[in-house]
Amino acid sequence: MGGEVLLRKVILAPSLLSADPLNIALDIERLKGECDWLHVDVMDGHFVPNLSYGPSLVAALRAKKEIKWPIDVHLMVEPPENFIDLFLPLGVDYLTIQIESTPHVHRVLQRIRDGGVKCGVAVNPGTPIEWVEPILSFVDMVLVMSVNPGFGGQKFIPQVLKKVEWLYRERAVNGLDFLIEMDGGLGIDNVATVVNYGCDVIVAGSAVFGSSDPARALKSMRESVMEVFQ
Repeated sequence: MGGEVLLRKVILAPSLLSADPLNIALDIERLKGECDWLHVDVMDGHFVPNLSYGPSLVAALRAKKEIKWPIDVHLMVEPPENFIDLFLPLGVDYLTIQIESTPHVHRVLQRIRDGGVKCGVAVNPGTPIEWVEPILSFVDMVLVMSVNPGFGGQKFIPQVLKKVEWLYRERAVNGLDFLIEMDGGLGIDNVATVVNYGCDVIVAGSAVFGSSDPARALKSMRESVMEVFQ
């Protein structure tokens, strides 16, 4: 598996959910350019039992000229139909919805695509991965949640690795080109494992911003990933 993964760049996407809410800009500076993307979690207090950032944060990120990384927005909201138009004009690069949040997944993804943004679908730990099979040829990314969404700092659920394996196989067999992303409980102890299973995009929050040196934490994760390919 590793030889094929090597053809794809492994992307490190720090989650701003774990950044200091009073010093987000400073925390981004502390990354010292070691990240590839910035990941923004949007929570509505309904689909998940927590409230978090919205379009104003994304707009502020895009307004800062020194922040040039792709912005990856994960909508943990219900229904996503009521939220996507708030984000489409803001210059986000990826907009991901939860497959459990709407019975009209394809329609919402098409709306995101029509808005000029790459679309993704996320799957909770307790949701069968086969739910995404009908839309795999349509999405740019599948996000496998490795914790139950809503809060940072949770423990990684190893059973979700089987979902990554399935996605990796489906992508290869059918000649598809979506990215496989994972979010939840990821850090230096397990990042190499999830990449070895086929993940392309690693979202890490507490492991990065909970470190005294976020840039060093990201660099260590990248070094661990590179060992998979040696």
